[in-house]
Amino acid sequence: MLFVKRGYLILFAGILIGFLAFSVVSLLYSSIGFVNIVGDVPTEIEFDFLYTSEKQGWIEELTPRFAEWFEQRFGIAINVRLIVTGTHDSVNRILDGSERPAAWSPASSIWIPYMNTKWRSVTTNDYDVALDWTPLVLSPVVLASWGSFSEQHGVTGFMDLYQLIQDGVDFKYGHPDPLLSNGGTMTVVLEFAEAAGKKPEDLTVEDLKNETVIEIVKAIESKSISYQKSTGFFGAWAADNGPDAIQFFGIYENVVLENSFRALQKWDDPLVALYPESGTLMADHPFVILNGTWVDPWQRFAAGQYLFYLLQPGNQELAEEHGFRPAISTVPLDEDVFNPLNGVQYEIDVPVLKPLEGDVMEAIFTAWVRVRNTGL
Repeated sequence: MLFVKRGYLILFAGILIGFLAFSVVSLLYSSIGFVNIVGDVPTEIEFDFLYTSEKQGWIEELTPRFAEWFEQRFGIAINVRLIVTGTHDSVNRILDGSERPAAWSPASSIWIPYMNTKWRSVTTNDYDVALDWTPLVLSPVVLASWGSFSEQHGVTGFMDLYQLIQDGVDFKYGHPDPLLSNGGTMTVVLEFAEAAGKKPEDLTVEDLKNETVIEIVKAIESKSISYQKSTGFFGAWAADNGPDAIQFFGIYENVVLENSFRALQKWDDPLVALYPESGTLMADHPFVILNGTWVDPWQRFAAGQYLFYLLQPGNQELAEEHGFRPAISTVPLDEDVFNPLNGVQYEIDVPVLKPLEGDVMEAIFTAWVRVRNTGL
């Protein structure tokens, strides 16, 4: 599976902390004066974890277990205050100071360069607030469709949607609002990348002003029937309303898993995930211990242990029950979950693309105003 390269640093640090923690606590109580440097060992540690709703069920199931594990291991009570919101909103809350979490987990690492760019601009600080990160769980962005419709038209990417328009094929399309939802942002990034004939990492601000690129994306967006704030909305809504309500929509793979069988039962036609042939972006749910002055050493220590706990093999296997692929390569993928009968592929056989630059990400939001379906 995928690891963002910088994420190894946090994982390695978390493991080291785990092995050294008992020694450190012992030193704190020893007579060599280490207490004067680090401070007394607290009886309780509390920190905020700001994260996104897609993984809420998994996080809420594991966090009480982590509290028991942590106290048994270190003799210190732990309170992780869970704050759930959308990715874009989480960025804004950190930037305006309304939230001061020790740990942050947006839905995708594409937001990390954007966060650091905005952090330097908004706060005038000359350092990055998100230095290192590690993926928690994985779910690629896919084009969801109905089995019968996808077989009929052979769509393999967003430019195929544009070709259907050129051929006079009518269809209904949708994705979340990129100003509110990470799933919407990632879908729109892939639209622009395919329209420009580039990978997201190679997109430039000039590409997002190119009139040919704008017209292609605008044509695709003209087929949109809804922009919602939730990625999960589209899967549930499609399963409830059927193949005539919507034919294509950009969502996460795990949303297909949640709704494909229910759609098959109701409409005799399953929802299926189409993996863009030119590549997809991974919702890798990075875990970031923020480089903020408000994060004290004990909170940093506890957040590192929280990460270490979430990445344990048994907890990664539990994530599969919530529709996510494990972020640890040694955890086997459950073939009973990830298979075509559930509307998804076992192996992702398309390129997994890298994030775009922070200034280009900001330009995406500017370009969005030009291409969106203003009739909605």
